[in-house]
Amino acid sequence: MPITLGNDVGLSPDVVCLTHGFWLNVLHGFPASFAPIVVEDGVIVGYRSLIMMGVTIGKNAVVGAQSVVTKDLEGNAIYAGVPAKKIRDIEEPGILEKRGLLDHILREYREIAAYHGISPEIWARYPIVTVNNWTCDVETLEMSGTEDEHTDSFRDHARRYGIRLYTQRPFRSTLKW
Repeated sequence: MPITLGNDVGLSPDVVCLTHGFWLNVLHGFPASFAPIVVEDGVIVGYRSLIMMGVTIGKNAVVGAQSVVTKDLEGNAIYAGVPAKKIRDIEEPGILEKRGLLDHILREYREIAAYHGISPEIWARYPIVTVNNWTCDVETLEMSGTEDEHTDSFRDHARRYGIRLYTQRPFRSTLKW
């Protein structure tokens, strides 16, 4: 049966999508099951998880590692376990929490950059971040200015947190993470 994957889906290593289940003769009373699987946009499925036949996983759901998905999962929530159960809803953080998260990302980036012997000029006031002569808005993902290897390394670091800043310039980061 078909497996339909939406856009921006992340399947970790060893994820299994099982669209059929049979072995012994159904005429002798043994079960057989065949059904498609649908994984909607923005879903992340953790390492060694199993998605059973007939399941739909809703948009922006997260399935924890080694989970077994036996029934439909709503979107915008985190699931884990055997069978997978809802852990919590995913809710957008408030402005104060967003500022704290951005401060953490920038603090970590500065430490990594210093470790590699570089010191780009970084200024931030949520949601605006400036690295050298390049500025971005981490909410709208709009960017302007001149890019360089320091802005590339910052963009690469931001991607670790799901902040996807795409430009016309290919990554040329000199930092080795």
